[in-house]
Amino acid sequence: MAVRKRENPRVQADRMRADVPSTIARSADKAVRTWKKTHDSAVGTYGEGQRAHRAAFAALKHTHEKVGDHWEPKARPGPSDAQAARKSPDSLAGGQTAEGVDTNASLAHLRAIARELSIPGRSKMSKSELVGAVQKANRRATARARGSGH
Repeated sequence: MAVRKRENPRVQADRMRADVPSTIARSADKAVRTWKKTHDSAVGTYGEGQRAHRAAFAALKHTHEKVGDHWEPKARPGPSDAQAARKSPDSLAGGQTAEGVDTNASLAHLRAIARELSIPGRSKMSKSELVGAVQKANRRATARARGSGH
């Protein structure tokens, strides 16, 4: 009986980077593997397209949060916002997301992310204001990384 050697996770993630969205390609290996494996499974279930991408991002948002132009592991896994906490088929009805910002994170954590992103006035912001400011900074950082210069 032949024993199949398991591929090194780092090599596996590097191989997958060409097939994932740019924000994920710039992220840690675990984020790349999570998105790609979920996407491939969802393609088998739903077919290629928007639904498979939504499923992959939903899985990623349970373990990672968007910081600037990439995704970083969350301290604790779980839904990142009210939309992510909804169960299918309710989640398929659409709704507002926090664009990868972990709205369930503590105020201190959101301020730390805001500090990392150089958001001015962060110490005086409420939690919802911080979430909005981080979303805006993330969009700007992603646009810069993609070369559109915003």
